[in-house]
Amino acid sequence: MTLARIRKWNGPTGILLALCALILLFSFINPRFASVENLQNVLFQISVPLIIVVGTTLVVQMGSIDLSVEGVMGAAGMAWILMSANTRTETDFGMWAWVIALGLGLGVGLIAGLIYSKLKVPSFVVSLGTWYVGLGIAVLLYGNSMLPTLTNDSLARWPTQLTLGLPHSFWLAGLVFIAGLIVSNHTHFGRGLMAIGNNEAIAIANGMPVDRYKMMAFSLAGLLAGLAGILATIQLGSGSPDIGSGQLFVVIPAAVIGGTSLSGGEGGVLRSALGVCLLIILNNGLVLSGVDPDYQSGVFGMILLIAVITVAWPHIDRLKVAK
Repeated sequence: MTLARIRKWNGPTGILLALCALILLFSFINPRFASVENLQNVLFQISVPLIIVVGTTLVVQMGSIDLSVEGVMGAAGMAWILMSANTRTETDFGMWAWVIALGLGLGVGLIAGLIYSKLKVPSFVVSLGTWYVGLGIAVLLYGNSMLPTLTNDSLARWPTQLTLGLPHSFWLAGLVFIAGLIVSNHTHFGRGLMAIGNNEAIAIANGMPVDRYKMMAFSLAGLLAGLAGILATIQLGSGSPDIGSGQLFVVIPAAVIGGTSLSGGEGGVLRSALGVCLLIILNNGLVLSGVDPDYQSGVFGMILLIAVITVAWPHIDRLKVAK
């Protein structure tokens, strides 16, 4: 098979075919997989990583990487629950809790973007540092007092409640996905990120505000990681500094599997979203197929490694260390 043909099947069509194959396989192994209840559960599980991957994709498109997701989620989630109705504090800031928590995520992302664009520190190093900054904020907010738990029952039930058969959490993630799709494909900013990933020197020579676009991309990634932290906290019903644990190792591989190249300049929000769907369905299917929990991580990792190599190999000529 020629390189051109391989690349053709690495697009959305190839991912959709892989999704269909997984769904058919797991439905055959366990008919419960195709039940309405399980499909609603899958959409519920997809919600948080789908929100995160939109912001992650914007950063990856320009050939950079954002590792701060888990720390930002923890900081924003803890800030939000301590300012909402909970068992530890007696104050409820209402919508201001959302504004402040989202602002915290945005601020951490902006700091990362400033350091990356102005001081020319590699994004890997910057975002790793802001990961631990966010985690440190979350741990300080968590403190040694009792666990903050939501006391607003209607809010705690909101993510799992259904509208038109779909969980509210998935509706929220869907709106973020649509907004990300519009920004990525139909704005000067989105096309600028792709241009930076293709060739930053040419983008600068053409008068593109590269530094501003970099700061905006990291800021949006921080904002969406903050939103994901709030949603994950509502789903859990209590605050935890580790609310984002494991999410980074879903969204980055999902973006790559979807065809968003780590070298930048290729892919997009749609492809990354399909990658998230594939990974969540794979994990759900392994559980329902009765794979021993002691082996699930190994099987999942092996399949994931094969998928990443398969998708990344046609782009081997473009892969380089993230800028």
